[in-house]
Amino acid sequence: MSASELVGAKPVIDEAQVLAKAQAKRAAQRRAALMRQMVQWHWISAAICLIGMLLFAVTGITLNHAGAIETKPQTVEIEGRLPPELMAVAKTAQTSKAALPDEIRVWLAKDLDVKAPKGAAVEWTDDEGYVALPRPGGDGWVTFDAASGDVLAERTDRGAIAYLNDLHKGRNSGAVWSLFLDVFAVGCVVFCLTGLVLLQLHSKARKITWPLVGLGLAVPLILVLLFIH
Repeated sequence: MSASELVGAKPVIDEAQVLAKAQAKRAAQRRAALMRQMVQWHWISAAICLIGMLLFAVTGITLNHAGAIETKPQTVEIEGRLPPELMAVAKTAQTSKAALPDEIRVWLAKDLDVKAPKGAAVEWTDDEGYVALPRPGGDGWVTFDAASGDVLAERTDRGAIAYLNDLHKGRNSGAVWSLFLDVFAVGCVVFCLTGLVLLQLHSKARKITWPLVGLGLAVPLILVLLFIH
């Protein structure tokens, strides 16, 4: 072969290698895009759920040792009398066995600092109405007499730890807090699932990943099988 032929010769292109390189590049790009997306959702869900997760972790400990944590409930009794203009309202509610009238509810909050939910149920016995007022970290009730107008209320406070424990359980905390718990739970699921995907993406470089995940499953499973009956 002459020198001119060698100079003008073109290198042989392996189409299979070119295709493989292109496929590998696209796979790497998809992996990088997936990782960016997972990191984005992971840190967003972590930021949103951080304070709630700390609260639920701490109250998980306090609930688990509730018997060892001493509390001294504080009980306050409050007495009052319905104004004359509300006596007829109370009598009408007693006759129809209705819920707590708004006029009486507003008066209780303003004059006696007794807060009752709108439309609270009333248990009627003769002329006396009883309204249960459970709340996070405490309890309470109020009674009012539709005939005499006498009002008696009691409020019990079991302290900050009991309050946080009840928030953990959603006990007597209302519909808004219940909705928050559902949204918070969804955020925690997003945090965990995106974390799982990130574990998968990094697992080849971190060989201990799946043994640790398996340990996290095995330990509670063994404890349930051996010690919970």
